[in-house]
Amino acid sequence: MKRLLLSLVALGLALTAPAMAQEEQSTAPYAYRQLDDPAKETKAQDLMESLRCLQCQGQSIADSDAPIAGSMRSLVRERIAAGEDPEAIRAWLIERYGDYVSYAPQLTGLTWPLFAVPVFLMLIAFLLLRRRFTGKTGDAK
Repeated sequence: MKRLLLSLVALGLALTAPAMAQEEQSTAPYAYRQLDDPAKETKAQDLMESLRCLQCQGQSIADSDAPIAGSMRSLVRERIAAGEDPEAIRAWLIERYGDYVSYAPQLTGLTWPLFAVPVFLMLIAFLLLRRRFTGKTGDAK
């Protein structure tokens, strides 16, 4: 009888553990809660939409449900609420996670080829097309 009672208690705890885990206090208080000041919340939203979720990689942290995105949303809101400039927050996140975290890459010594190569390819395409359509078709005298 005692063994049966212990088994039932263990089973009950095993079944309720996931529910209890979901009720725990989040470590990211502003992950799903907006700031009280609408102007600051707008700044936070604009910044969050320009930051990439490191886990999802195809979504911004504003759209992602990944735990790291929630932590990053909370961090952004906390820093905006404290009066920090959004670009300073972006710079801090880039320093911490790398350029990949930002949807708005900065022009640096390492990233300039990413901006220059498309311009160079467009110039080559323009010159080839110009030569093709304005070239001599032959002398018909």
